[in-house]
Amino acid sequence: MVLALLTGCAATPIVTVPSPSSSSGYAGAEITTPYQLPDVTLDASTGSPFNLRTGSDRPALVVFFGYTNCPDICLNTMTDLASAMNRLAPEVRAKIQVLLVTVDPDRDTPPVLATYLSRIDPDFIGLTGKPAQIEQVAAALGVAIEGMVGHPEGTYDVTHSDQVIGIDAAREGVVVWTQGTSIGTYKADFERLVGQQR
Repeated sequence: MVLALLTGCAATPIVTVPSPSSSSGYAGAEITTPYQLPDVTLDASTGSPFNLRTGSDRPALVVFFGYTNCPDICLNTMTDLASAMNRLAPEVRAKIQVLLVTVDPDRDTPPVLATYLSRIDPDFIGLTGKPAQIEQVAAALGVAIEGMVGHPEGTYDVTHSDQVIGIDAAREGVVVWTQGTSIGTYKADFERLVGQQR
């Protein structure tokens, strides 16, 4: 098994994600029993409702759970995803939608997500909703959300696992990338993910 750190941008326990499969061709970890993306509608940074299964006509989705006030790992992951997307051929990039699902819905409203993502990649979509909805989606995709860690000055971090999930045209999670994945690896695996869709 591959270990995925929980981050809230705070030190926490680890969770396990699938191990790489020698037959998958992915550098990331292939999910041998694919995650089923739930039929849940969240509020998008675009200002419209977004159904996870039907909201995008692109055959591949790349999903990350994070939040805009995370001081380091979330931003690093999102900028790495943007860099990888920018290295793709236009026709490949056009077939992938990157989604940021917030683990901090109290602060991450659709306008806040829109402003945050506009500085990373305006094509990315941020999603928020009721905590129970977000927890449902996270659980379906093997993402742990541990909750808030308060600070003396009144701010807080949200502890969560840091994997990125690749989802295919059947809206099943088929590959996971963990913290430290290189931009080149993302790019190669994104190309493979798109190439496997029909």
